[in-house]
Amino acid sequence: MLKQIPVAELQLGMFVHKFEGGWFDHPFWKAKFLIEDADRLAAIKASRVRSVVIDTEKGRDLAPSGATPTEPFAPPSPPAAARIRSIRQRTAVQLTATTPVSMAQELETAGAIAEKARERLNRAFIAARLGKALDVRKVEPVVSDILASVRRNPQAFSGLMRCKLKNEAVFRHALSVSALMVALADRLKLPAQDIHNCGLAGLLLDIGVNYLPQASDPPGGDYRNLEARVWQSHVLLGHRALRNDGDLPQLVLDACLFHHERMDGRGFPQACQGEEIPLVARMAAICDTFDFHLTGSDRTQALDPAAAIAAMRADEGAFDAEILRAFIETVGFYPVGSFVALSSKKLAMVIDEDRKDPMRPVVQAFYSFETGERIRPYRIALAHGNDNERITGIADLTGLDLPDHAQLRELVFLSAYRNHAEA
Repeated sequence: MLKQIPVAELQLGMFVHKFEGGWFDHPFWKAKFLIEDADRLAAIKASRVRSVVIDTEKGRDLAPSGATPTEPFAPPSPPAAARIRSIRQRTAVQLTATTPVSMAQELETAGAIAEKARERLNRAFIAARLGKALDVRKVEPVVSDILASVRRNPQAFSGLMRCKLKNEAVFRHALSVSALMVALADRLKLPAQDIHNCGLAGLLLDIGVNYLPQASDPPGGDYRNLEARVWQSHVLLGHRALRNDGDLPQLVLDACLFHHERMDGRGFPQACQGEEIPLVARMAAICDTFDFHLTGSDRTQALDPAAAIAAMRADEGAFDAEILRAFIETVGFYPVGSFVALSSKKLAMVIDEDRKDPMRPVVQAFYSFETGERIRPYRIALAHGNDNERITGIADLTGLDLPDHAQLRELVFLSAYRNHAEA
């Protein structure tokens, strides 16, 4: 039987079925667990949660009125009390560390988050590759960091992932999709817990590649270059691994299983259509495909971010139209990292969004089409500058004496913010 009680009445031996309030109100990843020690009970009471739902079939019920509990609550030990203070402080930081900041201000933090996240994912993926049970708790803190970064600046983390070369493909993809999922969920105004779970789903969408047969490892490590039958098996392998974890939200399991399905039934593994595909999987399909377009494979050419958006809009019937529209509003019609042609015959790259005018982002001009030469880079806030300067379209870099697209993107992006910081 489920019963809502004030948190002050919570006791050892009770089974927490649900916290009332947002995910940021309590310090626990799992929302369902048995309270077996005084430290955990004290931590719940130290949080901002005011009430919980308990399951009396899985744990203790409230004692009858006037009765004395058989296991009275004992005050936490001094070390536990210190941890409780730490929980309070950490929760306060989570609540206040999402004040909006500029792209330049967030980039250093985003870089540190990405590096820490890469290390955590690396350990988890290696363990999976060795046949060990998946411990999602070891990668879950990554979601909190990414969510806070996206809340401070929606473009910095995913923009950095797009424009940084030294990111192993699997890790970069996981981090990028996680950040895109969080930003999209935020745009769709999903509940706080669902936003968090969307970020976790993004990290784990392709966990199944770590369970592919060792003999199927492709040259260069890009599993998408495998035979289609082998590559597609990663979906069911990943879903089984996550399901065996035993305590993951259904939302995460659905994203893993259905993110390669398409609205018109062209996807796999079940060829689902329309509303048969869970909402989170429709979101994941868009975020995953967008990032896939940016990197390409042996069979497909890597696309400019703006070209990736155009390709997805042109793929009629594949994606949920309303969610795709929200996604474009999230990343911008010209996402960070897009090469664009300007009306002044200059080549530029998008380095930041303009939240009030998405069609006129901030760009860094660095090449003249008229002279065929590089120019001294300069920044243009198109929404606040000369009205005659505008984007005329996605730039074609074919035949230009410039580094390859990925290297050029990193050079322009990092130099833009290095120069901006020094200015």
